Amino acid sequence: MTEQFDDRKLRASTWFRSLRDEIVAAFEALEDKQTTVPTGDLPAGRFEVSDTKRTAEDGTDAGGGLMSVMRGGRVFEKVGVNVSTVYGTLGERAQKAMAARGVPGMAEDPRFWASGISLVAHMQNPHVPAVHMNTRMFWTPHAWWFGGGSDLNPCIEYDEDTSDFHGVQKAHCDLHGEDIYPKLKAWADEYFFVPHRGRARGVGGIFYDDRNTGDWEADFAFTQDVGRAFLKAYVPLVERRRETAWSEADKDTQLIHRGLYAEYNLVYDRGTKFGLETGHDANAVLMSLPPLAKWV
Repeated sequence: MTEQFDDRKLRASTWFRSLRDEIVAAFEALEDKQTTVPTGDLPAGRFEVSDTKRTAEDGTDAGGGLMSVMRGGRVFEKVGVNVSTVYGTLGERAQKAMAARGVPGMAEDPRFWASGISLVAHMQNPHVPAVHMNTRMFWTPHAWWFGGGSDLNPCIEYDEDTSDFHGVQKAHCDLHGEDIYPKLKAWADEYFFVPHRGRARGVGGIFYDDRNTGDWEADFAFTQDVGRAFLKAYVPLVERRRETAWSEADKDTQLIHRGLYAEYNLVYDRGTKFGLETGHDANAVLMSLPPLAKWV
């Protein structure tokens, strides 16, 4: 199974990198378009790119990736677009977590390989929704699967934005079966719920994990379409709201909502837990946290 998947691993990791490049270019183009800046005379934002590394428990190199972060832009107050490819041997706690999810063979051979892209954007304008997207592939000698999704996190909700975002997600899911979108929407509603607050962290989207239909090509094609849907779903919303005037009360609402976002990512998010548990670069793992937040 290892040799069979060498080419597939390369194809997947190459795709995630190409999607990263496309998103980074699109976001910098949005910065260049923004000429009226309610927050002052800010320069157009640009991504700062740095290498990330994962260190295995024995201190050896175990992969890494690129962390691309833009801070203090005209449109994006903070946005990170990370790609990584990591590998090695899962520690005991991670093995148990995988076994609990039904991954076979963890005790006999706990090797793993994982690659993916992860994005979180926090906006200057409170009327422009924050957003999250990721897609990934995970491999062990006894199993493989894809996961990912995208969800919208506005602090000031607009029904048309929610409808349009979901509409693009649905259209791309429908290419692979009209039964898929309702399932993944419901999964996102459940996954992105904040139990201790009794509410969702946003207006949802799609989410999936452990996707292995037995047809790698079909599952990879689906994951690519989830990635392709992102810019088509999100950029029009940014264009629609980026010039909207805001008040101090709007900004306060945004900061409080960011507190909810931070709580979810630190307490419940599966990717955050896995990244920290397996020794990946902590700055890259915690890239999703907002630059400023507030609690009442």
